[in-house]
Amino acid sequence: MSLTDKINTGIKDAMKEKNEARKRTLRAIKAQLLLLKTSGDGAITEDKEIKILQKMVKERQDSYTIYIEQGRDDLAKPEKEEMDIIKEFLPQQMSEADLTTALKAIIEQLNASSMKDMGKVMGMASKQFAGKADGKMISTIVRNLLS
Repeated sequence: MSLTDKINTGIKDAMKEKNEARKRTLRAIKAQLLLLKTSGDGAITEDKEIKILQKMVKERQDSYTIYIEQGRDDLAKPEKEEMDIIKEFLPQQMSEADLTTALKAIIEQLNASSMKDMGKVMGMASKQFAGKADGKMISTIVRNLLS
């Protein structure tokens, strides 16, 4: 079942359940997928879908952080709800321990030994862990391992 089919089914279920937050979030995802489809690229790959979902989560995370800092819990709550719903459609994220182990293997494979090699390691890791791990976490672990 494609992501679009899952979203459409989810929207129908949310409407039946009268779950406004879920319906609103799934419609936002559907709108982003439609924009991608009509942008001229044509085919929507799974990688593109994951990138869109990650971008949507990041946007909501940034908004949520700002609202919490400003004491606006009334605005932070919907952002958190939407973020949690979008994360349901993303692949399972790797744990920090698993990611560290995998990054050590990449560093050994590339014979990386100093911060000068960080670019090579990050390039390979970013491709290998796309959608499975946050880029910021990858960067932090690589920096710790190389220093």
